[in-house]
Amino acid sequence: MRSPTTVTSALSLTLPRTVIDAEKVLKVGMLAPLSGKMKSWAEPGFMGCLIWKDWVNGKGGIRIGDRRYQVDVIPYDTQFRPEKALAGARKLLMDHGVQLVMMLGGNDFSRPLRDFVNQRKALVTTLLPSDLSPNARTLIAPCEVHPIYNVTGVDWLVRDDPSLKTVAMCTQNDEHGLPSIATYRAAFEAAGLTLVDEHLFPNQTSDFSEIIGRLLEKKPDVLCWDTAYEPFVHAMTIEAYKRGFKGRIISCTCDNYLELVEKTSPEFMENFVFQFPDFDDPLLNHPDINFGDPAGFFGEFCRRYPGEWSAVSWEYAAILQMWKVAVERARTIEPLTVLAMMKVGGKGKHVFGEATWWGHELFGIDNALVGDWPVVAIRNGKARIVEFGSPLKWWSSYGYLLIKHMRALNLMWDQREEKLALSR
Repeated sequence: MRSPTTVTSALSLTLPRTVIDAEKVLKVGMLAPLSGKMKSWAEPGFMGCLIWKDWVNGKGGIRIGDRRYQVDVIPYDTQFRPEKALAGARKLLMDHGVQLVMMLGGNDFSRPLRDFVNQRKALVTTLLPSDLSPNARTLIAPCEVHPIYNVTGVDWLVRDDPSLKTVAMCTQNDEHGLPSIATYRAAFEAAGLTLVDEHLFPNQTSDFSEIIGRLLEKKPDVLCWDTAYEPFVHAMTIEAYKRGFKGRIISCTCDNYLELVEKTSPEFMENFVFQFPDFDDPLLNHPDINFGDPAGFFGEFCRRYPGEWSAVSWEYAAILQMWKVAVERARTIEPLTVLAMMKVGGKGKHVFGEATWWGHELFGIDNALVGDWPVVAIRNGKARIVEFGSPLKWWSSYGYLLIKHMRALNLMWDQREEKLALSR
């Protein structure tokens, strides 16, 4: 009879062993505007990445085969300038050797940057699917499908209050505002809402008294802030409050809404509709949610960075988690293999449930991971998910409207490619 020691030794030879590789660190890069007016859609996301990094490294890092590696997130501030974004991509990919580049997208993702990414065969993510193109095959939108999910907020709004008939809309005139304008136009048309006024303003705008005054002259039932940035959303909402607006407000985001409740009133902000929940929302405890301990993440974020929670606080961390899962399944950090693992079967684990790799009709390529998306309304001074809506279900009935309005603004992928070719 063999001794326990002998049996243990024999088992140890057959059981897989994990070796912690202290010499190698896996690196990912964040290429985004971390300063300036756009930082509110990037800096909180980097803060979330730091929490994710600490959590992952605290649990042993990323496992690839029989080895574990620590992970680091390297930021580069683009200041939302294309030339800075290109310089940052070169530094992250060539000097730091990152295996993934996360971007906000839009103005940063220029033609020269796309050419460089294609040359390097680098895996790049964007929060703006309007960046997607069949000429950028390694660029994906695995988390946010802005602005397509905004149709779910409009759909819920008119079901919540069928008496609503008219809407006025305004936002900044840029890469975030214009695709969102097209999407809201389509959603309003599908919902039977009449758009009585629309205004695009420059990014340098600071005084909204005249703009809001003009919108309210049309006596709309609904005001829509489209995808305006946080300072604009706050300024426009406060101006509408001062002018005695009594209708409903809908917006893509409403970051730091508690400050708005204080500066207006709980009654005025009641049922303000937007698309990004606090992560302590009870509905995020559902088993279909693919984000580990959302309430714990929200609490940790608010402890470390009080007052900084925003629409993007969790998004880059969610992308990192998807990448980690794909790397561990693929047993490699090679970008093209990881991308293939992410897209295997045409399905994926989106933050809010099972999702589909989609987009060919709108972006020329199925590189957007689209699943259900939350509709959020402020109730008694607190943002709460009122339902999860399906952008793809809406698309199956009204996709032709979105294509019509995207084409009217020259935003379809083939129109954008033609513009790039002419500029080149």
